[in-house]
Formats: sequence, C-alpha cells, structure tokens
Amino acid sequence: MQIDMIGDIHGCMDELKELTEKLGYDWEKGMPVHPGKRMLGFVGDLTDRGPKSLQVADTVWRLWKKGLATYVPGNHCNKLYRYFLGRNVQQTHGLETTVAELKACPPKEQQRHRRQFIELYEKSPLYQVLDSGKLVIVHAGIKRKNIGRMNKAIQTFALYGDITGEKNPDGTPVRRDWAKADMGDGWIVYGHTPVKEPRFAGHTVNIDTGCVFGGKLTALRYPDIETVSVPSSMPFVEEKFRTFD
Repeated sequence: MQIDMIGDIHGCMDELKELTEKLGYDWEKGMPVHPGKRMLGFVGDLTDRGPKSLQVADTVWRLWKKGLATYVPGNHCNKLYRYFLGRNVQQTHGLETTVAELKACPPKEQQRHRRQFIELYEKSPLYQVLDSGKLVIVHAGIKRKNIGRMNKAIQTFALYGDITGEKNPDGTPVRRDWAKADMGDGWIVYGHTPVKEPRFAGHTVNIDTGCVFGGKLTALRYPDIETVSVPSSMPFVEEKFRTFD
C-alpha cells in the first residue's frame, strides 16, 4: 500500500495544493491525482479557522467518492457535522469561519456542501486500520489495546485525545501524552495536537504541524515513513504549539 497522509488542514487550501504538488500529485482534474496510483489519507479537521474550509472539504469529498483518498473525522469535523444536523453547537474555536463561508454561498450551494459533508462524515470510521494492521490512521489517537474495538470512551479518545477533563487558558482541553507510552508494531498516524515538527514516539507519528497557526502542512509518506512539509501562509501563533519532554 502506498499512501500519503496529511495532517490537520483547517481550511488551508493553498497549502494543501502546494503540498500535494510537492508529493507528485497532478491537479489537472481539479483535485490531486497521483500518476503512480498513490492515494491520500486525511487525519480529520479539514475545516475551521482557515480561509477556504469549504473548498478543502469539497476536494476531500470528491477524492473519497472516487476511491482516491481515505479520511477519518476529527473533533472539528464532528462539530461541523452536528451543525449540519441542526444541533445546538457553539460557533466558536473556528466553526464561525466555516459558517460564515457557508452563509456567503447561495442556498443550493449551501445544501450541496451540507449533503456532501454529512455523507463523508457518516460513511467514514473514526479510525482506519490499513495494510493488514500495519497502519492505523486516527485523528487524535488510540491505544493499541483498543484497535478493532469501539465504544464511547474510544470514540472520545479518537476525536479529542487522552483528555483529563481540565481546560487550558485558551479553553482547549488538557491532554495527556498518550503516545509517549506507546509500544507495539505497526504505525499509528494522527494529528490534533499542533507540534512544530512531526513528532515520532515509538511507532506513532503526529503530523499536525499547525498549518493554520503559521506552522507547516505536513504529509507522512507510507511505507517510506518520510515526512514532507510546506510552510504556512498564516500568521505564526507560538502559544498554539505543544512541546514535549
């Protein structure tokens, strides 16, 4: 299996185009297609905060629909999904930017985006086990003992990480460093927690390099296990990046 997994995009469409071109994908058909039949993998959080969330979601839906990409939802995807269902969700932490984009579209266009995203979300598992178990893609993380299982706690972990129930000053949940204790074979590739450089711990890789906060957009090439990044065009926000011992 040959797959290029991309970290949290958060509406950074220009960087997505630049990164996929750097990886050898062709945009002739209006979406990234690899001449060598490599596919793309997305670790969730396609939208919110960045300038072109709808374009990112539309591109991923079209790739997924044609079998050219795999996708797992992130916590921002979950929130947008609940918004599209008409649930009472707070339009904060970036959702307000996606909603503003939507409201600027004609009603038919709004319905198309709604229909596509609901389909993408509902038909995508919270984690993907690929290549006969040698690769797992998940948004925020998963413990190896839980691979192949699903319950409410595993769902929360997959979307939000190993949260303590406490809050950081900016309102985000405090997260434990689950990857530090990871032992086992096969790669777990995830995002969710912005880091300045891709973080390898055991056989886990965090590829969320904080593009929307002025870092980079990063891909992990598999089975090569090599990272490829492009710089962000967004302002750099130091406090959004996590450091580890």
